[in-house]
Amino acid sequence: MAEIATHDGRTLTIHETGDPGGAPVLVHHGTPSAGNHFAPHAEDAAARGIRLLGYDRPGYGGSTSHEGRSVADAADDARAIADALELDRLAVWGISGGGPHALACGALLPDRVAAVASLASVAPIDAEGLDWLAGMGEDNLQEFAATRRGREALEEYLHPAAGQLLAVDAVQLLELFRSLLAPVDKAALNGELAEYFVDSARYAIGGGIDGWRDDDLAFDKPWGFAVEDIRVPVLLWHGAHDLFVPISHGRWLAERIPGVEACLSDEDGHLTLVTRRVPDVHAWLLERL
Repeated sequence: MAEIATHDGRTLTIHETGDPGGAPVLVHHGTPSAGNHFAPHAEDAAARGIRLLGYDRPGYGGSTSHEGRSVADAADDARAIADALELDRLAVWGISGGGPHALACGALLPDRVAAVASLASVAPIDAEGLDWLAGMGEDNLQEFAATRRGREALEEYLHPAAGQLLAVDAVQLLELFRSLLAPVDKAALNGELAEYFVDSARYAIGGGIDGWRDDDLAFDKPWGFAVEDIRVPVLLWHGAHDLFVPISHGRWLAERIPGVEACLSDEDGHLTLVTRRVPDVHAWLLERL
């Protein structure tokens, strides 16, 4: 881990793995999580010659909070990371809550970002013609209902939710997430992946809920850019069995991002994108770096 300063004086914690001399790829983690890497992703990056970078979004892990941040603000943080590491050009990918932040980099950093991959991303809250909550599992319905009631109500929801997440082990995680797990995702959430999620959550929110709260509040207002304005290559993955972020979000994005290469998979859920599709993402990004 290393720390860098943002242009407005905050601190971001950076996690680096893979090939130190390889092509730089920046990962935007899910919600709630942090920038530490899943071991199979690190191994794939090393094998392909990718310098895999992650960072704790503001308020998570070791990164300073940025209260009131928008999704668009992730582009400024990505620029700060690129500047600090002297990277003229990089690729980015993001999954779940990281998906919108990766898309922000594609829209707002075309001078630095060569290509973007977005996996299981939510669509904007003001997405025309999309029933944003339809098809989500009960836990997410409750979380976003609290979000829409405002910061105080969200904090009242997240404090006990964080306590539950911090208290479980890898086996108990299945029960905690039961309302969000389609059969394909239930099968994926075991062994190494479950251990990774437990460890990442403890690191990400062990010091407080600021990052989780600010992610949710950022999703509940306009992103600060239009996906129609993205001009860099975009790869989009979404699974038909996703109960965290229903595939209707992926379809909406696929219909509006110019030139997007959309993989709307009948085989996948949410978590299977973590276990199955990242090597494909790495290969696709490398071709464009």
